[in-house]
Amino acid sequence: MRVGEYLEKGLKYAVEEKPEGYSEFGKCTSGCHSVSFFLKGSPQRVEDIKFKATKRCKKLLAVADFVAERIKEKGKVYLDEEEILKFFSEEKEQDKLRDRIQIVKNALGL
Repeated sequence: MRVGEYLEKGLKYAVEEKPEGYSEFGKCTSGCHSVSFFLKGSPQRVEDIKFKATKRCKKLLAVADFVAERIKEKGKVYLDEEEILKFFSEEKEQDKLRDRIQIVKNALGL
């Protein structure tokens, strides 16, 4: 899948600010890119997760949303870089995609 196709389906976990009842779990800023994650629950027992990211980078938005969805499904904080790269295998500029994965990874403390 390409990032543009993913974004057309809508971001399920993006927020404009920290939701009430959530704690800020992690944040990473790299150059002009920034992402923060908010958890309800604990890293080992995630009830829900949201994120806020700079809007100018579609790759960062898509990666953060994809990772948030996987965390919610698994119920714990984790990131599988190969799973993300495989999912977005049709995306051009794989080096930029890897960079955005690293930003998300750093924000999650992984």
